[in-house]
Amino acid sequence: MAENKDKIPVVRMISIEQYLQKVARFTDSEYGKLIRTQFEDIEGGSELAMLAAPTTEELEQLKKAVAIMTSREKQNADTLTDEQIQRIAADARIDPANFAIFINGYALYCKRVS
Repeated sequence: MAENKDKIPVVRMISIEQYLQKVARFTDSEYGKLIRTQFEDIEGGSELAMLAAPTTEELEQLKKAVAIMTSREKQNADTLTDEQIQRIAADARIDPANFAIFINGYALYCKRVS
């Protein structure tokens, strides 16, 4: 049996809901708190650590935003514009910066696995 070396492996992109579950795994855990302290700025903020270890409040905000997204927005979440991200965050009444970080993290994740 000959091997076909020209085959390109197909990597299935995870959905935005699956990515949300992945982000949620260390929510408010001791490990998550350790990660967040490593990313704190001088004012104690650690927004960039949100993708590794969100607080319960941050996670609930992200869930609200994902829940109100249309099916088209969910299917194309890795290519949403800044305006679309701002509108979804405003409609969900959540912090637009955290939602932007989440969506950008998802887009980077999709590019990494594709």
